[in-house]
Amino acid sequence: MLSFTTDDIDPEHRFDHWREVRGKGLFGVTIELPAERRADFQGRFSADDIGGAIVSRMHASSYRVSRTSGDIARTPADSLCIAWQTRGAGWMDVGRGRGHRVADGDIVINHSDTPFEGTPERSDGFDFLMLKIRLSGDLLLGAPAHDLFAATLLQKSPFFRALSALFHALTQEPRDVVDPSAEITHVARLAMLARGRLLPGMPECRAALRSGFYYASRDILVRNLHQPGLSPAAVAQELGISLRQVHVLFEPTGLSFSRTLTALRVRKAGELLAMAPSRPVADVAYACGFDSLATFYRAFRNYYGMTPRDMRIHANCE
Repeated sequence: MLSFTTDDIDPEHRFDHWREVRGKGLFGVTIELPAERRADFQGRFSADDIGGAIVSRMHASSYRVSRTSGDIARTPADSLCIAWQTRGAGWMDVGRGRGHRVADGDIVINHSDTPFEGTPERSDGFDFLMLKIRLSGDLLLGAPAHDLFAATLLQKSPFFRALSALFHALTQEPRDVVDPSAEITHVARLAMLARGRLLPGMPECRAALRSGFYYASRDILVRNLHQPGLSPAAVAQELGISLRQVHVLFEPTGLSFSRTLTALRVRKAGELLAMAPSRPVADVAYACGFDSLATFYRAFRNYYGMTPRDMRIHANCE
């Protein structure tokens, strides 16, 4: 893991370091900020490898950023970029008179070596998350990507739910991703589907969609696990797929829908027991969607190999 914060640099040198070393040297971009605002500049970022791709997280003061032809020539990357503008809306100009607004929560897809210019709407900073996937072999199934100028993925797109769920699994909950390399391939193909470069009927694209909808299903389970009546039918209705398709999504994992939901509930219960040692066990069980204490204790022991009481004793000893 690579990480950096301007807190370790004298205030008068923070922006210059970020612009020259981090901006030009590492990211291959040109950064601009009025001189009168540079003394208050702050920034931090981290970069991790997952499945051969790079996940970058950035939080910084607002500034204008561009990737010029000179930047591209100096630091070519030949990568597919999928980014999430967590906070800090702005205007994205991709040249040739084309541009669009990037709102908080938008997903942007582009090839790393296409020019752009981003201008923030406000001055209170931004949060940004990007997955950068190096292009090689048959990753994109022969589809061209070098001319993918930055564009937002509309939430009404039929691929938005699957792509966003898989993206967030890879970047936010990597511990739940069994095969990161395979899922990086899937998310890249979902991005190309969303940009119209691949056809959804291709076997590889159908596999990518199943993977994305699997993680979308998990998101629903995590969000609603407190509901005792949470069912495959409810998930199917929210995702707009059939009940059979919901069950098919879980087949590759070796765990059924029901067993996956039980595991998520028990894991959440373990977290709550650790966070609130005095909270009654029954309260925790019901808060996690169990409608029977006997079922909860049995599932808890199967998952953790100990009782809730034993877990608390073990946690106190540590």
